[in-house]
Amino acid sequence: MVKNDTYFMKFALSQAKLAKENNEVPVGAVVVYENNIISRAHNMVELLNDSTAHAEILAITSASDYLNSKYLQGCTLYTTLEPCIMCYGAIYWSKISRIVYAVDDPEKGYKSQKIQLDKKIQEKSGVLELESKDLIDKFFKKLRN
Repeated sequence: MVKNDTYFMKFALSQAKLAKENNEVPVGAVVVYENNIISRAHNMVELLNDSTAHAEILAITSASDYLNSKYLQGCTLYTTLEPCIMCYGAIYWSKISRIVYAVDDPEKGYKSQKIQLDKKIQEKSGVLELESKDLIDKFFKKLRN
């Protein structure tokens, strides 16, 4: 079995589906180290009543516990939505080497902010974009109705 970006994003997407089932904004994330998933998480903002309980933050915390290190050099974060500025800060401080995300977030994503991005962090977007966008769009459509 080939473990590539699509392979790992499918796991992040499964986490996003769990979030949706729990009436959370459907965002999921996994952290990969040496071609293995070492953590997975989904948004838990409502459940924990914590505005910082984003999938990316929870996945980073879990990965740090797994590696027993505050730094996640050599790790890739896969997430179904472009991380917000708070999550980008956590990515920066944890020294994650690479971000792969599915859907751009032109309103709240880190790229829409007027900040100096870390050129050392590799980025890739658009992996399983249609599936992730469909999940998010259906969630917010249902919420509005």
